[in-house]
Amino acid sequence: MNFPITRMRRLRSNGTLRRMVRETALSVDQLILPLFVVPGERVRREVSSMPGVFQLSMDEAVKTAEEAHHAGVPAVILFGIPPEKDATGSGSRAADGIVQRAVRALKETVPTLQVITDVCLCEYTDHGHCGVLLPDGTVDNDATLELLAEEALSHAEAGADMVAPSDMMDGRVGAIRDALDGGGFDSIPILAYSAKFSSAFYGPFRDAAESTPRSGDRKAYQMDPANRLEALREVELDIAEGADMVMVKPALSYLDVIREVRDNFLLPVVAYNVSGEYSLVKAAAERGWVDGEAVAREILLSIRRAGADLIITYFAREACDWLG
Repeated sequence: MNFPITRMRRLRSNGTLRRMVRETALSVDQLILPLFVVPGERVRREVSSMPGVFQLSMDEAVKTAEEAHHAGVPAVILFGIPPEKDATGSGSRAADGIVQRAVRALKETVPTLQVITDVCLCEYTDHGHCGVLLPDGTVDNDATLELLAEEALSHAEAGADMVAPSDMMDGRVGAIRDALDGGGFDSIPILAYSAKFSSAFYGPFRDAAESTPRSGDRKAYQMDPANRLEALREVELDIAEGADMVMVKPALSYLDVIREVRDNFLLPVVAYNVSGEYSLVKAAAERGWVDGEAVAREILLSIRRAGADLIITYFAREACDWLG
């Protein structure tokens, strides 16, 4: 029925009523905090392009994670910056590697924190690509699979609660599932970066992770931002290979993809509210152009409304204060 009988404003008349009829809920239980771990002690080095985000030595990472968990953050995802890099990223799968040591320290100090590990070679290779290179400079997909499987297994052996392959090699979820199951870790879930787009929003992350490619780019293995149906195919393939959760990355420019994945698949959907999305808000807020907290809340709510069950976000710790 039409106005004046129908008055949509009736259910917006006061704050209590608005909360009662709110369709989308945002909770700290849905947030995952990224951490960048570097060698050394008492290192807390702010990333110049990401205000409020730091490269952390292991002791500082443990302190940060413990404080965030106490505030309500249920999980972290770890990215490691090794002391040395080489052509095959051997530090990614070393038993005493930076992430493996950080996992052990976190699980010992904050045992109820869910520790997720990024599985990729880009932070560990001297060329900055996500796999081993062929002589022509392209990534050798199939040769990379074994290394990713070894890396994921080493993370599980260190005590990781979940592994998250972000490389976008074809077949990597299946290779990792086989390695985990063969190593006695059939209960460790895989969070697959299934629809990871080749995005201009990753710049600040590459500063934080020190993972900018020395030559070329990652367009040959990350997705074309113009493609929507291809994202659904990638998700379907990862699920068939054994993924337990699937991810869309970035989030804000790909809300339509998040919604399509949510509508077409039954697994939990994760969205990565990436570094560029975070830094744009921080830069505008520092200049007084926007209310940073209000904009961040609206962005996170939009990602949830699009269908994401969980959100990886650099706002996770701040959101604990907003959400109570």
